[in-house]
Amino acid sequence: QVQLVESGGGSVQAGGSLRLSCAASTVFSINAMGWYRRAPGKQRELVAHITNGGMTNYADSVKGRFTISRDNAKNTVFLQMNSLKAEDTAVYYCYAYLTLGNYWGQGTQVTVSS
Repeated sequence: QVQLVESGGGSVQAGGSLRLSCAASTVFSINAMGWYRRAPGKQRELVAHITNGGMTNYADSVKGRFTISRDNAKNTVFLQMNSLKAEDTAVYYCYAYLTLGNYWGQGTQVTVSS
C-alpha cells in the first residue's frame, strides 16, 4: 500500500556532506515522515521527524548538523547531513506515518570514514 525508496547514501570522509532522499508512492494520505538509522551492534535510533505542517524533531546527536525537509505535494522527504562524523555510519531508513499504520523503506547505507 505504501512504497518508500531511499537514495543518496554513499561513502564520505568525516566533515563531508550527503543528502538523502525518500520518495513515497501511495494513494493514501501521509501524516508525517522521517528518518531513523541502525548501526551495527546498536539499537535503532530516530534521527529526524517532520509533520505535514513542517514541525521537526531531531536526535540530540544530529542537531545543528542535519536538516530534514519535505515536499508534501510529492510525498518526498530529504535529509541534508553536514559535518558528518564516523559515528553517523549506519543504514538510514525512511519512514512514513499513515492513519492505517507506519511504513519504512529498504534503507540506504551511509559510511563516514575518519
